[in-house]
Amino acid sequence: MKNTIGKTALITGASRGLGPYIAHALAKHSINLALVARSQKGLKQTSESLKHYNIKADIFPCDLTDSESREQLVQQVKTQMGSIDILVNNAGVERVFSYVGLSSEEIENMIRINLLAPMLLTRLVLPDMISQKSGHIVNMSSLGGKKGSPYSGTYAASKAALIQWSFSLRAELKGTGVSCSVICPGFVSQAGMFAEYNKKAPGIVGETTPEKVADAVIQAIHKDMAEIVVNSKPIWPMIVMEAIHPELSGWILKKFGIYDFYKQQADENHAQNIKD
Repeated sequence: MKNTIGKTALITGASRGLGPYIAHALAKHSINLALVARSQKGLKQTSESLKHYNIKADIFPCDLTDSESREQLVQQVKTQMGSIDILVNNAGVERVFSYVGLSSEEIENMIRINLLAPMLLTRLVLPDMISQKSGHIVNMSSLGGKKGSPYSGTYAASKAALIQWSFSLRAELKGTGVSCSVICPGFVSQAGMFAEYNKKAPGIVGETTPEKVADAVIQAIHKDMAEIVVNSKPIWPMIVMEAIHPELSGWILKKFGIYDFYKQQADENHAQNIKD
């Protein structure tokens, strides 16, 4: 989609994390915004920060895990803002914890938010996009979807599935005027989960910035790119190694402290749970 001026983008997870950065990147390209998240307060803050752009930015508090709420959301956005031209499935959660320590509700919730909500929300907006022969879906995955880490298995599973679904959907939509891209950030400073824990990523993988992730969203839309990996250090050798020799890539990550990094955070989260 080369001409995005005046188009409307629906962004989930717009109240915090990467959401406001993606919103600003889209606003800079004169794209109107439907800002979606559970937190009305957070959405208002994002909306206020966009006032200097010459765009329309409306807020839509919504529980994306609820079927009726998703359907109402799409109808409300269409009524208030017209057609939905771009969907950015950005909302997501990660819980770094031992797998057996997670409750079944926590596991199901992670899958619902990270995978099912994007799939089902996309299903609601696609018919109109296909009818108007124009539209773009952007799914926010993670490098965790390329190589799972211990204590983060459910998150990795949901993000890996999101990547493969994005590729499948992109192939299915070929020739319709509608397309799909997936973004895979590594550790993100300032807005990433480990930034919230006040932790820096291990040196072997490094950190990227939220601005670079937001720029990748714009690039994916304008250049119709299937997948963009966003990381401060070259990661493709590790991805190729994972495909060829998973045990070796796992050994390297363990050797350079990635697994210990996750274990330490899981232990801290467990201790906090006991304290609470």
